[in-house]
This record gives sequence, structure tokens and C-alpha cells, in this order.
Amino acid sequence: MKFTSIFAVIAAVVVSVGALPSGDTNAARFARGLPPLPPTRRTPADAGYRPKPSPSPTCKTGPIQCCKAITKASDPVAKKILGLLGIHVDPATYVGLTCYPLTGWHVDDDDCKYHTLCCEKNKYNGLIAIGCSSIGH
Repeated sequence: MKFTSIFAVIAAVVVSVGALPSGDTNAARFARGLPPLPPTRRTPADAGYRPKPSPSPTCKTGPIQCCKAITKASDPVAKKILGLLGIHVDPATYVGLTCYPLTGWHVDDDDCKYHTLCCEKNKYNGLIAIGCSSIGH
């Protein structure tokens, strides 16, 4: 009789200790043969910080350009292209070479593998864009 009583007390202690919340995940509880923990209600303070997406950069002169290169108009390649097109600009002016417009409601770093630029004159079918400045993400 004593053995049965001691065994029953030990079994009760083991079961009650296993039922206490231990901070385990439900997966760990399932692995031990225990039922899942009840769901907990979270308050907005528990939700954590969720930053709002940053606004897309804007360009007042037209669509943002993705250009393979940005250089000054004095660069030999840029100078040659400008000369062939009959365009005369200050040699210190920045130009973008081999550009295409980025369109859509949100411009992301993944949209352009090269240089994201805002350029004043983009009317040369992507060959060259004049008066460019970098748009930093």
C-alpha cells in the first residue's frame, strides 16, 4: 500500500510539473506528448515596432531613370555621344548613359541594378540623359 501511495504522489507531481507553462513552444510540447498552450491575447503595445514603408523618391523633371553609368559631360564617351547628337552642355554637367525610365507607384532598389538618377532632359531614347543627380535609397 505504501508503494502505491508513493507512486501515486510521484506521478501526480510529474504530471503537474509537466502542465506548468515552461516557455516552450507548442512544437516542443507536442514532442513531449503535452497539449498545446492556449492562445494569448496581445495588446497593441505587444505588437512591436512596425515601420511604415519609406516613400518612393520623386523626380520633378520626369520619371526616375536607371542608367548604366553616370559621368560628367567632359568624359570622352559622353562627349562623343553629345557631339553626335549636336548637344552642347557645360562639361561639368552630369549625364547618365544607357538609361531607361522607372515607372510605377513604388521605386525600389531591386528595380534598378545600376544608378538611380533624376535627370533634367531625358528625350534621347535612353542613349543619354542630361543634368542628372543621384537619388539615394
